[in-house]
Amino acid sequence: MDDSRIWDFEQELWTGPPDAYDRKVADDVVMALPHQPWLFDGAQAREAVKATPRWDKAEFLDQRVERPQEGLIVIAYRVKAQKGEQKYHALCTSTLRRLKHEQWDVIQHQQTPLGMEVAEPDE
Repeated sequence: MDDSRIWDFEQELWTGPPDAYDRKVADDVVMALPHQPWLFDGAQAREAVKATPRWDKAEFLDQRVERPQEGLIVIAYRVKAQKGEQKYHALCTSTLRRLKHEQWDVIQHQQTPLGMEVAEPDE
């Protein structure tokens, strides 16, 4: 997958319809998100991200793409997302896996919010 397709793929997860998660997020995904229970996997992860806002726009900054092996892509970026007056700024990573020619899914995603305090998991 070339870089422009990677970012189009990721953009749909931020601004596209909720069914994008069903099409693009693996059953065996692992996610670290800035809300309880903090660590998610499988269907629980897909449902957690479906419950987040569908952003009107998401701008990706400081983009990084690595291809550590055939069929595996790791991306890192800073996102500035907005829906109406609500804004979200975070550092993110995602790992994409090729299932077959031109078919990819997300097997890992992590978000670290910037500019806000995140609750301590043990408190």
